[in-house]
Amino acid sequence: MTRSVIITGPGFQDHDVVYTYYRLREAHHHVDVATKAAGAVAGKYGVPLPMDKTAAPLISFDDLDPATYDLVVLTGGHEAPDRVRQDRTVLAFVRAMAEQGKIVAGLCHGPWIMISAGVMKGRRACAYPGLRDDMVNSGALVEDAEVVVDGNIITCSYYGHVGTFMRAVLHETERVATAPRRIAS
Repeated sequence: MTRSVIITGPGFQDHDVVYTYYRLREAHHHVDVATKAAGAVAGKYGVPLPMDKTAAPLISFDDLDPATYDLVVLTGGHEAPDRVRQDRTVLAFVRAMAEQGKIVAGLCHGPWIMISAGVMKGRRACAYPGLRDDMVNSGALVEDAEVVVDGNIITCSYYGHVGTFMRAVLHETERVATAPRRIAS
């Protein structure tokens, strides 16, 4: 079973978290949602985390371990990613996931976390208009697109494109999971 984690915080973009969470579950992923100290948070429009009685308890940023996950989804809403990108534990986790070739996917303002983790330099990406300068300044090669896949790095410019984003995320996660493994000699 593919193991995925959504990382977010207070003021998250409700659409991003709700859609990605249920779409991953529909695709039979085990899905964790991580917040600082596993604290309950609410989205910009009031969606609570955990979302419902079927949701697993939230996990703490301190419990993030790249050996546990195949995919990390970094959701938007300008407030949550701006807070999350200040957490060194999250940044180390995102960097390790990227370095290990695991899928790192950022939606809308979520790539702010990817920028702060230092994983965007030289990578193709798209960006929400308010994030474009930050993405360019990170050394990313910014394209005018809804979704950009550059190896294990996936970016989406706006939550209105979340369907396209999730199709790319699920496709790339499956591709990585079924790729032949190289054995170190």
